[in-house]
Amino acid sequence: MSSASRGSGLTRRQWLHAMGRRSGGAGVYAAMSFLGLAEASTATPAFSLGEAPKGATVLVIGAGVAGLVSALELQRAGYQVQLLEYNDRPGGRSWTLRGGDRYTELGGATQHCQFDQGQYLNPGPWRLPYHHHGVLSYCKQLGVALEPFVQVNHNAYVHSTRSFGGQPQRWRKVQADFQGDVAELLAKVLQQRKLDEPLTEDDRERLLAALRNTGGLDNEMRYRGGFAASKRRGTEPAQDDGLHMVKDHEQPRSLQEMLDPEFWARMNESRDFEYQTPLFQPVGGMDAIPRALAKAVGPKIRYRARVTEISQDDHGVVARYEDLNRPGRMLTARAQWCVCTLPLSILSQLEIRVGDELRNAIQSVPYFAATKVGLQFKRRFWEEDEAIYGGISLTDLPIMQIGYPNYGFQGRKGVLLGAYTFGTNAYEFAAMSPAQRIRETVRLGTRIHKQYPAEFENGMAVAWHRSPFTLGCFGWWTEETRARHYPAMLKMDGRIILAGEHASLLTAWQEGAVLSARHAITQLHKKAVGA
Repeated sequence: MSSASRGSGLTRRQWLHAMGRRSGGAGVYAAMSFLGLAEASTATPAFSLGEAPKGATVLVIGAGVAGLVSALELQRAGYQVQLLEYNDRPGGRSWTLRGGDRYTELGGATQHCQFDQGQYLNPGPWRLPYHHHGVLSYCKQLGVALEPFVQVNHNAYVHSTRSFGGQPQRWRKVQADFQGDVAELLAKVLQQRKLDEPLTEDDRERLLAALRNTGGLDNEMRYRGGFAASKRRGTEPAQDDGLHMVKDHEQPRSLQEMLDPEFWARMNESRDFEYQTPLFQPVGGMDAIPRALAKAVGPKIRYRARVTEISQDDHGVVARYEDLNRPGRMLTARAQWCVCTLPLSILSQLEIRVGDELRNAIQSVPYFAATKVGLQFKRRFWEEDEAIYGGISLTDLPIMQIGYPNYGFQGRKGVLLGAYTFGTNAYEFAAMSPAQRIRETVRLGTRIHKQYPAEFENGMAVAWHRSPFTLGCFGWWTEETRARHYPAMLKMDGRIILAGEHASLLTAWQEGAVLSARHAITQLHKKAVGA
Protein backbone atom coordinates (compact mmCIF):
# COMPACT_ATOMS: atom_id res chain seq x y z
CA MET A 1 0.00 0.00 0.00
CA SER A 2 1.40 3.40 -0.97
CA SER A 3 2.39 5.69 1.90
CA ALA A 4 0.55 8.45 0.05
CA SER A 5 -2.71 6.75 0.77
CA ARG A 6 -2.12 5.25 4.21
CA GLY A 7 -5.26 6.66 5.80
CA SER A 8 -4.56 10.13 4.44
CA GLY A 9 -7.41 10.64 1.97
CA LEU A 10 -5.12 13.04 0.08
CA THR A 11 -4.52 13.12 -3.65
CA ARG A 12 -1.01 13.62 -4.93
CA ARG A 13 -1.94 17.13 -6.06
CA GLN A 14 -3.31 17.98 -2.60
CA TRP A 15 -0.16 16.66 -1.00
CA LEU A 16 2.07 18.71 -3.29
CA HIS A 17 0.02 21.84 -2.54
CA ALA A 18 0.47 21.13 1.18
CA MET A 19 4.21 20.87 0.62
CA GLY A 20 4.10 24.21 -1.17
CA ARG A 21 2.36 25.85 1.77
CA ARG A 22 5.08 24.54 4.06
CA SER A 23 7.90 25.73 1.83
CA GLY A 24 7.51 29.34 2.85
CA GLY A 25 11.00 28.94 4.27
CA ALA A 26 12.37 29.87 0.86
CA GLY A 27 10.78 33.29 1.18
CA VAL A 28 12.11 33.62 4.69
CA TYR A 29 15.58 32.72 3.46
CA ALA A 30 15.37 35.31 0.70
CA ALA A 31 14.46 37.96 3.26
CA MET A 32 17.30 36.81 5.52
CA SER A 33 19.74 37.06 2.63
CA PHE A 34 18.55 40.61 1.96
CA LEU A 35 19.20 41.48 5.58
CA GLY A 36 22.56 39.71 5.55
CA LEU A 37 21.51 37.02 8.03
CA ALA A 38 22.35 34.04 5.83
CA GLU A 39 25.88 35.02 4.86
CA ALA A 40 29.24 33.97 6.20
CA SER A 41 31.06 36.59 8.23
CA THR A 42 33.63 38.67 6.40
CA ALA A 43 35.83 39.03 9.49
CA THR A 44 39.51 38.16 9.14
CA PRO A 45 41.97 37.24 11.90
CA ALA A 46 44.51 39.81 10.68
CA PHE A 47 42.47 42.91 11.59
CA SER A 48 44.58 45.97 12.45
CA LEU A 49 43.82 49.70 12.65
CA GLY A 50 47.28 51.07 12.11
CA GLU A 51 48.95 53.62 14.39
CA ALA A 52 46.88 56.02 16.49
CA PRO A 53 47.58 59.75 16.55
CA LYS A 54 49.78 60.61 19.50
CA GLY A 55 47.78 61.18 22.68
CA ALA A 56 44.42 60.31 21.07
CA THR A 57 41.75 59.27 23.59
CA VAL A 58 38.57 57.23 23.17
CA LEU A 59 35.67 56.59 25.52
CA VAL A 60 33.94 53.24 24.98
CA ILE A 61 30.50 52.91 26.55
CA GLY A 62 29.39 49.36 27.30
CA ALA A 63 31.63 46.33 27.96
CA GLY A 64 29.69 43.80 25.93
CA VAL A 65 31.44 42.00 23.09
CA ALA A 66 31.31 45.07 20.80
CA GLY A 67 32.71 47.37 23.48
CA LEU A 68 35.45 44.95 24.49
CA VAL A 69 36.56 44.32 20.91
CA SER A 70 36.56 48.07 20.27
CA ALA A 71 38.64 48.78 23.38
CA LEU A 72 41.10 45.96 22.67
CA GLU A 73 41.77 46.93 19.06
CA LEU A 74 41.96 50.65 19.87
CA GLN A 75 44.53 49.93 22.59
CA ARG A 76 46.52 47.74 20.21
CA ALA A 77 46.66 50.73 17.86
CA GLY A 78 47.92 53.00 20.64
CA TYR A 79 44.78 54.88 21.67
CA GLN A 80 44.24 55.75 25.32
CA VAL A 81 40.96 54.04 26.20
CA GLN A 82 38.54 54.13 29.08
CA LEU A 83 35.45 51.92 29.22
CA LEU A 84 32.24 52.36 31.23
CA GLU A 85 30.04 49.35 32.04
CA TYR A 86 26.68 49.18 33.85
CA ASN A 87 27.12 45.67 35.27
CA ASP A 88 29.74 44.40 37.68
CA ARG A 89 31.06 42.02 35.01
CA PRO A 90 32.02 42.17 31.34
CA GLY A 91 30.01 40.64 28.52
CA GLY A 92 26.56 42.25 28.52
CA ARG A 93 24.28 39.63 26.97
CA SER A 94 27.21 37.22 26.59
CA TRP A 95 26.58 35.96 30.09
CA THR A 96 26.68 32.76 32.13
CA LEU A 97 24.79 31.98 35.35
CA ARG A 98 26.37 29.64 37.91
CA GLY A 99 25.73 28.59 41.47
CA GLY A 100 26.08 31.53 43.87
CA ASP A 101 25.16 34.20 41.30
CA ARG A 102 22.42 36.73 42.00
CA TYR A 103 20.28 38.39 39.37
CA THR A 104 17.73 41.16 39.95
CA GLU A 105 15.36 42.02 37.12
CA LEU A 106 13.14 45.06 36.59
CA GLY A 107 10.45 45.06 39.24
CA GLY A 108 12.90 43.96 41.93
CA ALA A 109 12.57 40.16 41.73
CA THR A 110 15.93 38.67 42.73
CA GLN A 111 17.01 35.14 41.92
CA HIS A 112 19.78 33.26 43.72
CA CYS A 113 21.31 30.64 41.46
CA GLN A 114 21.60 27.25 43.19
CA PHE A 115 23.17 25.22 40.40
CA ASP A 116 25.77 22.70 41.53
CA GLN A 117 29.43 23.37 40.84
CA GLY A 118 30.22 22.82 37.18
CA GLN A 119 26.62 23.41 36.05
CA TYR A 120 25.57 26.59 34.27
CA LEU A 121 23.08 28.35 32.01
CA ASN A 122 23.86 30.76 29.17
CA PRO A 123 20.87 33.15 29.26
CA GLY A 124 22.06 34.89 26.09
CA PRO A 125 24.16 33.48 23.24
CA TRP A 126 24.90 29.76 23.57
CA ARG A 127 26.46 28.65 20.25
CA LEU A 128 29.10 29.73 17.73
CA PRO A 129 28.65 28.85 14.03
CA TYR A 130 31.78 27.73 12.20
CA HIS A 131 31.51 30.68 9.79
CA HIS A 132 31.59 33.34 12.52
CA HIS A 133 35.24 33.96 11.85
CA GLY A 134 35.60 37.07 14.00
CA VAL A 135 34.50 35.52 17.30
CA LEU A 136 36.43 32.35 16.58
CA SER A 137 39.59 34.35 15.84
CA TYR A 138 39.43 36.08 19.23
CA CYS A 139 38.88 32.71 20.91
CA LYS A 140 42.06 31.47 19.24
CA GLN A 141 44.04 34.63 19.99
CA LEU A 142 43.04 34.71 23.66
CA GLY A 143 43.13 30.98 24.41
CA VAL A 144 39.39 30.39 24.87
CA ALA A 145 38.92 26.63 24.62
CA LEU A 146 36.00 25.43 22.49
CA GLU A 147 33.97 22.22 22.35
CA PRO A 148 31.24 20.99 19.98
CA PHE A 149 27.70 22.29 20.29
CA VAL A 150 25.15 19.71 19.14
CA GLN A 151 22.42 21.48 17.17
CA VAL A 152 20.64 18.46 15.68
CA ASN A 153 20.32 15.26 17.68
CA HIS A 154 18.40 12.67 15.68
CA ASN A 155 17.40 10.92 18.89
CA ALA A 156 15.89 14.06 20.45
CA TYR A 157 12.18 14.78 20.16
CA VAL A 158 9.88 16.79 17.96
CA HIS A 159 6.50 17.40 19.52
CA SER A 160 3.22 18.83 18.29
CA THR A 161 0.02 18.97 20.30
CA ARG A 162 -1.86 18.53 17.00
CA SER A 163 0.08 15.60 15.54
CA PHE A 164 0.86 12.01 16.52
CA GLY A 165 -1.78 12.06 19.24
CA GLY A 166 0.22 14.74 21.07
CA GLN A 167 3.03 12.26 21.77
CA PRO A 168 6.69 13.27 21.32
CA GLN A 169 8.36 11.65 18.33
CA ARG A 170 12.01 10.89 17.73
CA TRP A 171 13.50 13.31 15.22
CA ARG A 172 15.00 10.45 13.19
CA LYS A 173 11.62 8.78 12.63
CA VAL A 174 9.79 11.93 11.56
CA GLN A 175 12.59 12.95 9.21
CA ALA A 176 12.81 9.46 7.70
CA ASP A 177 9.05 9.28 7.12
CA PHE A 178 8.92 12.67 5.45
CA GLN A 179 11.89 11.94 3.19
CA GLY A 180 10.50 8.52 2.39
CA ASP A 181 7.12 9.89 1.34
CA VAL A 182 8.74 12.53 -0.85
CA ALA A 183 11.06 10.00 -2.45
CA GLU A 184 8.18 7.61 -3.18
CA LEU A 185 6.11 10.30 -4.87
CA LEU A 186 9.02 11.50 -6.96
CA ALA A 187 9.83 7.94 -7.93
CA LYS A 188 6.25 7.45 -9.17
CA VAL A 189 6.42 10.60 -11.24
CA LEU A 190 9.76 9.54 -12.63
CA GLN A 191 8.52 6.05 -13.50
CA GLN A 192 5.56 7.58 -15.36
CA ARG A 193 8.00 9.80 -17.30
CA LYS A 194 6.13 12.95 -16.32
CA LEU A 195 9.10 15.12 -15.46
CA ASP A 196 9.15 18.51 -17.14
CA GLU A 197 12.67 17.97 -18.47
CA PRO A 198 13.43 14.79 -20.44
CA LEU A 199 15.99 12.35 -19.04
CA THR A 200 17.93 9.66 -20.76
CA GLU A 201 17.09 6.12 -19.72
CA ASP A 202 20.44 5.88 -17.96
CA ASP A 203 19.79 9.16 -16.07
CA ARG A 204 16.34 7.94 -15.07
CA GLU A 205 17.68 4.69 -13.65
CA ARG A 206 20.41 6.45 -11.70
CA LEU A 207 17.93 8.97 -10.29
CA LEU A 208 15.59 6.16 -9.24
CA ALA A 209 18.48 4.45 -7.49
CA ALA A 210 19.32 7.70 -5.69
CA LEU A 211 15.69 8.12 -4.55
CA ARG A 212 15.60 4.54 -3.33
CA ASN A 213 18.73 5.13 -1.29
CA THR A 214 17.78 8.59 -0.01
CA GLY A 215 14.21 7.73 0.95
CA GLY A 216 14.69 4.22 2.27
CA LEU A 217 12.37 2.77 -0.39
CA ASP A 218 11.95 -0.97 -0.94
CA ASN A 219 12.52 -2.83 -4.21
CA GLU A 220 9.03 -1.83 -5.38
CA MET A 221 9.94 1.84 -4.82
CA ARG A 222 7.53 2.14 -1.88
CA TYR A 223 8.11 3.64 1.52
CA ARG A 224 6.74 1.18 4.06
CA GLY A 225 7.75 -0.91 7.03
CA GLY A 226 10.81 -2.97 6.25
CA PHE A 227 14.57 -3.15 6.39
CA ALA A 228 15.22 -0.10 4.18
CA ALA A 229 12.94 2.22 6.16
CA SER A 230 14.16 0.90 9.51
CA LYS A 231 17.73 1.76 8.58
CA ARG A 232 16.62 5.42 8.60
CA ARG A 233 14.03 5.37 11.39
CA GLY A 234 15.84 3.09 13.79
CA THR A 235 14.11 0.72 16.18
CA GLU A 236 13.46 1.00 19.89
CA PRO A 237 15.49 -1.29 22.21
CA ALA A 238 14.24 -4.87 22.58
CA GLN A 239 13.09 -5.98 26.02
CA ASP A 240 15.27 -9.10 26.08
CA ASP A 241 19.05 -9.35 26.03
CA GLY A 242 19.14 -7.95 22.50
CA LEU A 243 20.56 -11.15 21.03
CA HIS A 244 17.61 -13.48 20.55
CA MET A 245 14.45 -11.54 19.72
CA VAL A 246 14.01 -10.32 16.14
CA LYS A 247 11.66 -7.35 16.23
CA ASP A 248 9.06 -6.66 13.60
CA HIS A 249 9.66 -3.54 11.53
CA GLU A 250 7.54 -0.58 12.56
CA GLN A 251 5.07 0.82 10.08
CA PRO A 252 5.96 4.44 9.15
CA ARG A 253 3.53 7.18 10.05
CA SER A 254 0.82 8.07 7.58
CA LEU A 255 1.34 11.09 5.38
CA GLN A 256 -1.63 12.90 6.90
CA GLU A 257 0.14 12.91 10.26
CA MET A 258 3.11 14.67 8.70
CA LEU A 259 1.30 17.77 7.44
CA ASP A 260 1.44 20.16 10.39
CA PRO A 261 3.07 23.31 8.89
CA GLU A 262 4.13 24.70 12.28
CA PHE A 263 5.72 21.37 13.09
CA TRP A 264 7.84 21.42 9.93
CA ALA A 265 8.70 25.09 10.21
CA ARG A 266 10.38 24.39 13.56
CA MET A 267 12.22 21.29 12.35
CA ASN A 268 13.58 23.08 9.31
CA GLU A 269 15.15 25.87 11.36
CA SER A 270 18.19 23.69 11.93
CA ARG A 271 18.78 23.55 8.19
CA ASP A 272 19.33 27.31 8.10
CA PHE A 273 22.87 28.45 7.38
CA GLU A 274 23.42 29.82 10.89
CA TYR A 275 22.73 26.41 12.47
CA GLN A 276 24.57 24.12 10.07
CA THR A 277 27.27 22.01 11.65
CA PRO A 278 29.78 22.32 13.05
CA LEU A 279 28.89 24.70 15.85
CA PHE A 280 30.90 25.35 19.00
CA GLN A 281 30.61 26.59 22.56
CA PRO A 282 33.29 27.83 24.98
CA VAL A 283 34.26 25.25 27.58
CA GLY A 284 32.64 26.16 30.90
CA GLY A 285 30.24 28.84 29.67
CA MET A 286 29.84 31.56 27.05
CA ASP A 287 31.23 34.25 29.35
CA ALA A 288 34.69 32.77 28.78
CA ILE A 289 34.85 34.96 25.67
CA PRO A 290 34.13 38.37 27.27
CA ARG A 291 36.24 37.47 30.32
CA ALA A 292 39.19 36.77 28.04
CA LEU A 293 38.60 40.02 26.14
CA ALA A 294 38.30 41.98 29.39
CA LYS A 295 41.55 40.47 30.67
CA ALA A 296 43.27 41.55 27.46
CA VAL A 297 41.85 45.08 27.76
CA GLY A 298 43.18 45.32 31.32
CA PRO A 299 42.22 47.74 34.11
CA LYS A 300 40.58 50.30 31.83
CA ILE A 301 37.03 49.12 32.56
CA ARG A 302 34.97 50.93 35.18
CA TYR A 303 32.13 48.67 36.30
CA ARG A 304 28.86 49.67 37.97
CA ALA A 305 28.73 52.88 35.92
CA ARG A 306 25.25 53.84 34.70
CA VAL A 307 25.57 56.36 31.87
CA THR A 308 22.82 58.97 31.88
CA GLU A 309 23.98 61.55 29.31
CA ILE A 310 26.37 61.75 26.35
CA SER A 311 27.31 65.12 24.88
CA GLN A 312 29.86 66.29 22.32
CA ASP A 313 31.36 69.43 20.83
CA ASP A 314 34.16 70.22 18.40
CA HIS A 315 36.81 69.18 20.93
CA GLY A 316 35.53 65.95 22.44
CA VAL A 317 32.86 63.85 24.14
CA VAL A 318 31.63 63.93 27.74
CA ALA A 319 29.59 61.17 29.40
CA ARG A 320 27.85 61.66 32.73
CA TYR A 321 27.33 58.50 34.76
CA GLU A 322 26.19 57.36 38.17
CA ASP A 323 28.54 55.34 40.35
CA LEU A 324 26.20 52.49 41.34
CA ASN A 325 28.52 51.50 44.18
CA ARG A 326 27.64 54.90 45.68
CA PRO A 327 24.10 55.59 44.39
CA GLY A 328 23.45 59.22 43.58
CA ARG A 329 27.11 60.08 43.03
CA MET A 330 27.46 61.53 39.52
CA LEU A 331 30.78 61.49 37.67
CA THR A 332 32.02 62.45 34.21
CA ALA A 333 34.27 60.78 31.67
CA ARG A 334 35.93 62.73 28.85
CA ALA A 335 37.69 61.75 25.64
CA GLN A 336 38.29 63.04 22.13
CA TRP A 337 36.16 60.28 20.58
CA CYS A 338 33.42 57.88 21.63
CA VAL A 339 32.27 54.39 20.63
CA CYS A 340 28.83 53.82 22.15
CA THR A 341 27.72 50.19 22.27
CA LEU A 342 24.65 50.54 24.48
CA PRO A 343 21.58 48.63 23.23
CA LEU A 344 19.22 50.97 21.38
CA SER A 345 16.51 50.08 23.90
CA ILE A 346 18.67 51.78 26.56
CA LEU A 347 20.27 54.47 24.41
CA SER A 348 16.89 55.75 23.22
CA GLN A 349 16.08 56.75 26.82
CA LEU A 350 19.27 58.75 27.40
CA GLU A 351 20.22 62.32 26.62
CA ILE A 352 22.62 62.04 23.68
CA ARG A 353 23.74 64.94 21.52
CA VAL A 354 23.59 63.63 17.97
CA GLY A 355 21.90 64.74 14.76
CA ASP A 356 18.28 64.04 13.90
CA GLU A 357 19.15 61.32 11.41
CA LEU A 358 20.95 59.17 13.96
CA ARG A 359 18.49 60.05 16.72
CA ASN A 360 15.59 58.83 14.57
CA ALA A 361 17.46 55.61 13.84
CA ILE A 362 18.09 55.01 17.54
CA GLN A 363 14.41 55.45 18.33
CA SER A 364 13.09 53.33 15.44
CA VAL A 365 14.36 49.82 16.28
CA PRO A 366 12.32 47.78 18.78
CA TYR A 367 13.87 44.89 20.64
CA PHE A 368 12.86 41.26 20.22
CA ALA A 369 11.34 39.40 23.16
CA ALA A 370 12.92 36.18 24.42
CA THR A 371 13.00 34.19 27.66
CA LYS A 372 15.28 31.39 28.80
CA VAL A 373 14.64 29.05 31.72
CA GLY A 374 17.34 26.71 33.02
CA LEU A 375 16.37 23.67 35.10
CA GLN A 376 18.72 21.57 37.23
CA PHE A 377 17.78 17.92 37.69
CA LYS A 378 19.02 15.32 40.17
CA ARG A 379 20.11 13.01 37.39
CA ARG A 380 20.62 13.18 33.65
CA PHE A 381 17.51 11.15 32.86
CA TRP A 382 17.50 12.31 29.23
CA GLU A 383 20.77 10.41 28.83
CA GLU A 384 20.11 7.49 31.18
CA ASP A 385 16.51 6.77 30.16
CA GLU A 386 16.25 8.14 26.60
CA ALA A 387 19.80 8.15 25.19
CA ILE A 388 19.68 11.87 24.32
CA TYR A 389 23.18 13.37 24.43
CA GLY A 390 23.11 17.08 23.59
CA GLY A 391 20.95 18.65 20.92
CA ILE A 392 17.50 20.20 21.02
CA SER A 393 13.93 18.91 21.25
CA LEU A 394 11.26 21.07 19.59
CA THR A 395 7.64 21.58 20.60
CA ASP A 396 4.67 23.80 19.83
CA LEU A 397 4.08 24.24 23.57
CA PRO A 398 4.90 27.73 24.89
CA ILE A 399 8.34 26.54 26.07
CA MET A 400 9.16 26.07 22.34
CA GLN A 401 12.36 24.06 22.79
CA ILE A 402 14.40 22.03 25.27
CA GLY A 403 18.19 22.24 24.99
CA TYR A 404 20.27 19.40 26.42
CA PRO A 405 23.70 20.24 27.87
CA ASN A 406 26.63 19.60 25.55
CA TYR A 407 29.04 19.06 28.41
CA GLY A 408 29.33 16.70 31.39
CA PHE A 409 28.03 13.69 29.47
CA GLN A 410 27.16 10.72 31.71
CA GLY A 411 27.66 12.85 34.81
CA ARG A 412 25.37 12.81 37.83
CA LYS A 413 23.40 16.05 37.45
CA GLY A 414 22.68 18.45 34.63
CA VAL A 415 21.02 21.74 33.69
CA LEU A 416 18.56 21.66 30.81
CA LEU A 417 17.49 24.71 28.88
CA GLY A 418 13.88 23.98 29.74
CA ALA A 419 12.40 26.85 27.73
CA TYR A 420 13.63 29.21 25.04
CA THR A 421 10.65 31.34 24.09
CA PHE A 422 10.18 34.12 21.55
CA GLY A 423 7.55 36.70 20.68
CA THR A 424 4.16 36.33 22.33
CA ASN A 425 5.26 33.34 24.40
CA ALA A 426 8.18 35.36 25.73
CA TYR A 427 5.94 38.28 26.71
CA GLU A 428 3.65 35.89 28.57
CA PHE A 429 6.59 34.40 30.45
CA ALA A 430 7.94 37.87 31.20
CA ALA A 431 4.60 38.75 32.84
CA MET A 432 5.14 35.97 35.37
CA SER A 433 7.41 36.03 38.41
CA PRO A 434 10.66 34.06 38.02
CA ALA A 435 9.28 31.31 40.26
CA GLN A 436 6.11 31.09 38.14
CA ARG A 437 8.17 30.85 34.93
CA ILE A 438 10.11 27.95 36.39
CA ARG A 439 6.98 26.15 37.59
CA GLU A 440 5.31 26.61 34.19
CA THR A 441 8.39 25.32 32.42
CA VAL A 442 8.40 22.19 34.56
CA ARG A 443 4.66 21.68 34.06
CA LEU A 444 4.84 21.98 30.28
CA GLY A 445 8.10 20.06 29.97
CA THR A 446 6.50 17.10 31.70
CA ARG A 447 4.56 16.49 28.48
CA ILE A 448 7.89 15.76 26.78
CA HIS A 449 9.76 14.16 29.67
CA LYS A 450 7.65 12.50 32.34
CA GLN A 451 10.65 12.43 34.70
CA TYR A 452 10.52 16.19 35.32
CA PRO A 453 8.49 16.30 38.57
CA ALA A 454 10.47 13.59 40.33
CA GLU A 455 13.91 14.79 39.23
CA PHE A 456 13.63 18.61 39.31
CA GLU A 457 15.77 20.50 41.85
CA ASN A 458 15.97 24.22 41.04
CA GLY A 459 16.02 26.72 38.20
CA MET A 460 16.77 30.19 36.88
CA ALA A 461 14.57 32.24 34.54
CA VAL A 462 15.71 35.27 32.50
CA ALA A 463 13.09 37.30 30.63
CA TRP A 464 15.10 39.66 28.48
CA HIS A 465 12.52 42.46 28.42
CA ARG A 466 12.95 42.60 32.21
CA SER A 467 16.72 42.84 31.99
CA PRO A 468 17.73 46.29 33.29
CA PHE A 469 20.80 46.48 31.04
CA THR A 470 19.12 45.60 27.71
CA LEU A 471 15.30 45.83 27.99
CA GLY A 472 15.04 43.17 25.30
CA CYS A 473 16.99 40.45 23.55
CA PHE A 474 18.26 42.01 20.31
CA GLY A 475 17.50 44.73 17.78
CA TRP A 476 14.56 43.74 15.57
CA TRP A 477 15.02 45.26 12.12
CA THR A 478 12.55 44.99 9.27
CA GLU A 479 13.26 45.55 5.59
CA GLU A 480 11.58 48.95 5.89
CA THR A 481 13.57 50.12 8.90
CA ARG A 482 16.80 48.77 7.38
CA ALA A 483 16.22 50.78 4.23
CA ARG A 484 15.30 53.95 6.11
CA HIS A 485 17.57 53.98 9.17
CA TYR A 486 20.40 51.46 8.85
CA PRO A 487 22.77 53.71 6.83
CA ALA A 488 22.56 56.37 9.55
CA MET A 489 23.35 53.75 12.19
CA LEU A 490 26.71 53.06 10.55
CA LYS A 491 27.87 56.66 10.08
CA MET A 492 29.90 58.68 12.52
CA ASP A 493 28.01 61.58 14.02
CA GLY A 494 30.60 64.21 14.90
CA ARG A 495 32.83 62.41 17.41
CA ILE A 496 30.41 59.60 18.27
CA ILE A 497 29.84 56.31 16.50
CA LEU A 498 27.62 53.38 17.48
CA ALA A 499 28.54 49.70 17.58
CA GLY A 500 26.84 46.48 18.64
CA GLU A 501 24.85 43.66 17.11
CA HIS A 502 22.11 46.20 16.35
CA ALA A 503 24.54 48.07 14.07
CA SER A 504 25.23 45.00 11.94
CA LEU A 505 23.54 42.64 9.51
CA LEU A 506 24.12 39.72 11.91
CA THR A 507 21.73 40.91 14.60
CA ALA A 508 21.34 38.66 17.65
CA TRP A 509 24.82 37.17 17.14
CA GLN A 510 28.12 38.00 18.83
CA GLU A 511 29.68 37.97 15.38
CA GLY A 512 27.49 40.94 14.51
CA ALA A 513 28.96 42.76 17.52
CA VAL A 514 32.51 41.96 16.35
CA LEU A 515 31.89 43.12 12.79
CA SER A 516 30.17 46.27 14.02
CA ALA A 517 32.98 47.08 16.44
CA ARG A 518 35.63 46.72 13.74
CA HIS A 519 33.63 48.89 11.36
CA ALA A 520 33.04 51.57 14.00
CA ILE A 521 36.65 51.89 15.14
CA THR A 522 37.85 51.90 11.53
CA GLN A 523 35.62 54.93 10.85
CA LEU A 524 36.79 56.56 14.08
CA HIS A 525 40.45 55.91 13.25
CA LYS A 526 40.13 57.46 9.79
CA LYS A 527 38.58 60.58 11.27
CA ALA A 528 41.11 60.79 14.10
CA VAL A 529 44.04 60.47 11.71
CA GLY A 530 42.46 63.04 9.40
CA ALA A 531 41.99 65.44 12.27
